[in-house]
Amino acid sequence: MVCDGTSPQKIMLTCIYAACKAEENHVSAEELGKGIGQDHHVILNNEMLVFQSLGFDLIVYAPYHTLDGFISDLEEFCGAKDDDQIVALKASLETARMEADKIMRTNGPLLFPPGQLALAALHRANTEHGIFDFERYLRSVLSRHHPAHTISELTASINAIDSLIGKLVTPTSKDVNIFNVAH
Repeated sequence: MVCDGTSPQKIMLTCIYAACKAEENHVSAEELGKGIGQDHHVILNNEMLVFQSLGFDLIVYAPYHTLDGFISDLEEFCGAKDDDQIVALKASLETARMEADKIMRTNGPLLFPPGQLALAALHRANTEHGIFDFERYLRSVLSRHHPAHTISELTASINAIDSLIGKLVTPTSKDVNIFNVAH
C-alpha cells in the first residue's frame, strides 16, 4: 500500500502533482508546494512510490488535437465557404472544446482513444448547434480511413462517453476548499 508510513495528505499532494504532469499542464513541484504551503521535497520524494504503486504511465492522450483535425475536416465536409458557415463551425468548435474539457474530467481518456473522445465532443456540440448531419459525417470519416471499428461500435463508444459526462459531478466550493484546511 502506498500510504504505509506516509501521511495520506502527502500522497494526495504527490497525486495532484502527477495529475498535472499527465494532463500536460506543467506545474513544478516547487510551485505547487509554495502554492499550498508545503515542502516541495515531500512531493518529489513520494513521486516514484506513487507511480510504481499505481502502475502508472505518464501520459493521457487528450482529444484536443484530434478535435482540431475534425473541425478542419468538417469545413470541407460542410462546404463552409461563406463567413456565416465558418462562424457557425467555429462556435461549434468552442462548444466541442468545452465538451472535451468535461470529458477530461471523467475516466473517458483512460478508456477510449482520443479520436473517439473528439467525436463524442463533436457529437455533443452538434446536438446543441445542429450544424451538420453527424451520422453522415461519421460515415464519411469511416469511408475515407481504414477503420478498426464499425459505425455501430463508434456510436456505442460515443454513447458511453456521453454517459460518463452525464454522470459528471462538479465539485462545490466547499469540496474545493477542503485543500485550504491543511494550512
